[in-house]
Amino acid sequence: MNVVGFAGYSGSGKTTLVEKLIPALKLRGLRVSVVKHAHHKFDIDHPGKDTYRHREAGAFEVVVASDKRMALMREFEKPSEMTVHQLIAELYDGVDWVLVEGFKSSDVLKIEVWRASSGKPARYMEDDFIVAIATDSPEQLPEATLRPVLDLNDADAVADYLLNNQERFAYSFENRP
Repeated sequence: MNVVGFAGYSGSGKTTLVEKLIPALKLRGLRVSVVKHAHHKFDIDHPGKDTYRHREAGAFEVVVASDKRMALMREFEKPSEMTVHQLIAELYDGVDWVLVEGFKSSDVLKIEVWRASSGKPARYMEDDFIVAIATDSPEQLPEATLRPVLDLNDADAVADYLLNNQERFAYSFENRP
């Protein structure tokens, strides 16, 4: 399994890049999973659905499955921030790539998604886990870098970069916290 993170401020284009990267990798015959960081309280279930009713009744975990998909919902009894490594461990082990969106402070290798127009600072100068920058404005990077600079709007080029450097993104559960 290979793991790469996509880090950047809200509105930088992380979700759009990951959304385009998934089919670009699938077209190359690869199985892709995503770990997404969400802020605060979020819900993927809706009032009136059986699974919602089970969670509201106090179930710690609810697994719902059909012949097309499975979902696991787990309620934390007290606030509990899982690490990116704990979330990766929850995934099916037959996956080729895990794309991690968010978790900008994590210790997984990451591609920074940065837009000059956002007005937000770039993080690559301070984060040794950022191995490349995907941007729509390379000429406006705040500091010169030896890291690869990728076209934010070219998911195929990002996929090529990942595949050409996949040994760098190999993930081992044994070496993780």
